[in-house]
Amino acid sequence: MKMLFNNSIKIILLMMFVFTAVSVNAQQDPARLQFEKLKKLEDKAVDVIEVNIDGKLLDLAKRVLLKIKNKDAVKVGEAIKGLKGIYVRVFNFEKENEYNVADVDEIRAQLQTPGWEKLANVRSKKNNQKIDVYTMFTGDVMSGIAVVISESKSIALVNVIGPIDIDLLVELGGHLNIPEIGIEKENKQEKKEKPEN
Repeated sequence: MKMLFNNSIKIILLMMFVFTAVSVNAQQDPARLQFEKLKKLEDKAVDVIEVNIDGKLLDLAKRVLLKIKNKDAVKVGEAIKGLKGIYVRVFNFEKENEYNVADVDEIRAQLQTPGWEKLANVRSKKNNQKIDVYTMFTGDVMSGIAVVISESKSIALVNVIGPIDIDLLVELGGHLNIPEIGIEKENKQEKKEKPEN
């Protein structure tokens, strides 16, 4: 009887441990965007890029990039040094306005939740371009950045978990499958267009 009782206690403790581990894994980082709703865009897009760099893969990338004797690689390695994850989704379409704007607005709606703050936005009539940059802070520490870029024939989303300088994020454009983020370029164009007094 005592042995049966001890085995029962062990089974209950094991089940509690498994349940706790599953619950911890199920709790997603609040700075991570939910890209699942964009799956329906894959059927319409001619090109789809999906990048998920986290865990051991991110650790490997950090080590490799810092060891490469290349100025750009070292800069990228420094930029991602403190990160927990990089997630990218890019959808390219054959024709203009082939995707439903509401699908992208669902992602933008996630960025309206508490914790996210809008850092920058760019609106350009050329290609109907919209760029939104959001940051999330946990206390005084940056815990994430999200960039949503939509144009007539493409959608790009970048979600970085962990602290990163926005200038470094712009420099990361073109590396690790992160699309070019033309925030500075657009601002320079705006300055050029303004007449001098």
